[in-house]
Amino acid sequence: MEVVCIQYGRGIWGGEDGAYVLDLARALRVPMVTTFHDVPAGPTPIQRANIAELVGLSAATIVMSQSAAAEMTRSYGIPADRLDIVPHGVPHLPQVAADTIKPRLGLQGRVVILSFGLLEPGKGYETVIDAMPAVVAAHPTACYVILGATDPNYLAADGNAYRAGLEAQVAKRGMTQNVKFVDRFVGRVELGNWLEAADVITTPYEDLDQTVSSTLSFAMAAGKPIVSTPYAYATEMLSPDRGRLVPAGSAEALASEFIELLGDPELRSAIGLRAYERSRGMVWWEVGAQYRRIFDAAIDGTSRAARPPVRNLTAVVA
Repeated sequence: MEVVCIQYGRGIWGGEDGAYVLDLARALRVPMVTTFHDVPAGPTPIQRANIAELVGLSAATIVMSQSAAAEMTRSYGIPADRLDIVPHGVPHLPQVAADTIKPRLGLQGRVVILSFGLLEPGKGYETVIDAMPAVVAAHPTACYVILGATDPNYLAADGNAYRAGLEAQVAKRGMTQNVKFVDRFVGRVELGNWLEAADVITTPYEDLDQTVSSTLSFAMAAGKPIVSTPYAYATEMLSPDRGRLVPAGSAEALASEFIELLGDPELRSAIGLRAYERSRGMVWWEVGAQYRRIFDAAIDGTSRAARPPVRNLTAVVA
């Protein structure tokens, strides 16, 4: 073993605010590279101390966005020259017409809005459901698909209460024929099919400090127009014209954007293409090449200041 790569995120490691990762980090006798999947804003003293020590023990520290790097400096006191920005990896998906994929998923004849990822509170799905009556009035074939199993941590604590609440909201709104729940984990190929079948993808998250989103990254890789709340990662990746940003909690704003996009295939294609072009530096082999350079430098003991900078490939296509 020449190098260890730690993947760090809230909930991955045990102990108080993930402190158990430090036991491993302190015991290592080879270089360690740490990737932060999220960077909590407004950290507690324990969070700040844990993350600062982990960075101090690392030969290299990777974050996935400019906003994450800024948060590291602002809230944790980590100098910018200690950080590498390597984007969230995405698959290379073919660009296909959504209507050619929909029959595989029972969505033929529908215009499709998609959310996907582990189901848990805070993702804003309630707001999309509230928007659907207006969307369906304009586009009667509209279907909002909520794809993904309930987050295991939330399921263990509260069961399926959240999903049941969403289903009750759908029934109350009279949208049972226009909202589809897919309550399971899906593999890489099936996820690709859902992405390709979508006409619009939405990430209506409530946490506006969120600095990374795998869902948004994958949506961009699929070349789909994205309607999102202006959380940090979405603002960074979609501005100025790679998607649509709406205020958090506004069903009216969501409905307006959905109605326009679902009614204009050429506009959907143009916005999706710009998002797709931005994602080309995020495909797995590009991200892997960046990691390889960082690992090689960590093994050689080359400081970040002394080695050539790693390109931020998310900025290749402006």
